Amino acid sequence: MAPLDPHSFTDSTHPFTTHVSLSLYFDFASSTIHASALLSFHNPHTGPISIDSRSLTIVSVTDPVTLAPVPFSLSPPDPIKGCHLTVSLSNHSSILISYSTSPQSSALQWLTPPQTFNKTHPFVYTQCQSIHARSVFPCQDTPAVRIKYAARINVPHHLSAVMAARHVERRQPYPGEGWAEVSDSVWCAEGRVVEEFVMEQAVPPYLFAFAVGELGHREVGPRTRVYAEAVPSLLDAAAREFAGTEEMIRQGERLFGEYEWERFDLLVLPPSFPYGGMENPRMVFLTPTVIKGDASGAQVVAHELAHSWTGNLITNKNNEHFWLNEGFTTYAERRIVEVVQGEDRAALNIGIGWRGLNEEMERFKDNMELTKLKNNQEGIDPDSVYSQVPYEKGFQFLWRIERQIGRPAFDEFLKKYIATFKFQSIDTDMFINFLKANIPGIEKEIDLEMWTEGTGIPPDAYEPVSSIYTNIVSLANEFKLGRMPREDEVADWEGQQWELYLENLPKSVEASQILALNERYRLSESKDYEVKVAFLQLAILAGCKDNYNEVEKTLKEVGRMKYLRPLYTALVQGTGKDEQKIFAKRVFAEARESYHPIAQGVVESIFSKHL
Repeated sequence: MAPLDPHSFTDSTHPFTTHVSLSLYFDFASSTIHASALLSFHNPHTGPISIDSRSLTIVSVTDPVTLAPVPFSLSPPDPIKGCHLTVSLSNHSSILISYSTSPQSSALQWLTPPQTFNKTHPFVYTQCQSIHARSVFPCQDTPAVRIKYAARINVPHHLSAVMAARHVERRQPYPGEGWAEVSDSVWCAEGRVVEEFVMEQAVPPYLFAFAVGELGHREVGPRTRVYAEAVPSLLDAAAREFAGTEEMIRQGERLFGEYEWERFDLLVLPPSFPYGGMENPRMVFLTPTVIKGDASGAQVVAHELAHSWTGNLITNKNNEHFWLNEGFTTYAERRIVEVVQGEDRAALNIGIGWRGLNEEMERFKDNMELTKLKNNQEGIDPDSVYSQVPYEKGFQFLWRIERQIGRPAFDEFLKKYIATFKFQSIDTDMFINFLKANIPGIEKEIDLEMWTEGTGIPPDAYEPVSSIYTNIVSLANEFKLGRMPREDEVADWEGQQWELYLENLPKSVEASQILALNERYRLSESKDYEVKVAFLQLAILAGCKDNYNEVEKTLKEVGRMKYLRPLYTALVQGTGKDEQKIFAKRVFAEARESYHPIAQGVVESIFSKHL
């Protein structure tokens, strides 16, 4: 066996899947999908082929032409990779796998009506990054493999589906479409409809995405429609927040070349969505917490848009090179924000990132391997080590190159890089070789090996310089000396200014100081979760029990891991704190079912480390 990804059973000597055709029957009563997947390979193959599977019941594997059974075996589950599905091919170029998902699928969150905005209909959505596509359909679940796909989604007629793919039509079900797994009487039952989609560009499996529920939409630009649950106030707020999307797309094209994906639609998901955004091509998924009312949430959209070039067009070969997705995208996002929202906003963004990068060094002080851009993740669950390092250290590396050669030259290099590697999956060595070939002598000016393979923050990394950034950091330093900012000093602050201020306060301050700050500025009640969570984390560390009601409320109303991780960690980290630990366990027990499975796993790993 020749593995090419520490998180996949895919064998590099086997033919890769080129196309997947899916028939998916959604059974909301049992939180399962009954499905068939037609996998087509690059060339006919005789011998075993390795496929990733997790929490799937494999019913049969057949030859799609003769329907003759094809031998297969399924290994016991590996705690990280799931099950190894081995299929024995005999000059096959395609196979038909009939299977069912389980309610425990790590990619899927099934929401009951009370968990949705409208409280009327159920809702289900996917989150396949990093290694969860295998829990929706059997696949070679590595970004080294890129697939095109088609999907027929069979749902109750009062619901609708969206997908990170081109919508073909909504229609009545046809007999025979369910293949072996779903009988015609079930597939074509009264009250069912089929939504059909195709993805004609090859994407890594982690970008496979769909959502099904009671959905509405608003037009916000010639290439952009914003979708959400059919709640007029939510749709209107989202449309206002993301009104500037087309301008951002145009700026992205100016910087990085043509937008290749035709549509750039947005889906605002229920509050349990575990990330800020997910860059699914044609249909970005977003948390409702980015709707802040001041257009600052558009920065998350800028990040997901930037992925249209770096991440979706050019993809890291596996998670050990994740910085190639996220470092480039963070750099690209800040360039778009700088043009659309101004240099001050971009500087704040960089400043918040710099603070976050320094905090990650503290988090990983006992495993500095994870502070490298190119790191070893053998035997490591990528969700448990998700951090700001690939984003912010990756950004700093690219910013360092830009400072060395100048922005005009770096812009030309970026365009050439994207044009050269688009629709490919690459690794760090391929990037470094391309860099050295196109910027001769760069390795004499910058220690490329230290940046990509060294631990910690390199000495030529750069803290941002701007008057607004410097002013906020200096006010935070004065707080340490007992001086709270005056109202006239913060009168024009928006969420990002407060976030930067709070992030720069020491993690050990007196409870009396925290209470006084909150009494004056009501930060625990902020509508901006970045501000609220940064404040609540300080309050927990200072032992301010007055804020525990707000902590509990926050942990129960959102499932974004950016907020869950620091709050639960602050509650359970350190010795003593028995009361806080009991509180954390009770809140998680009560909130657990409202979190996506990925977020459940992350909180459980925090508890296993500290409890």
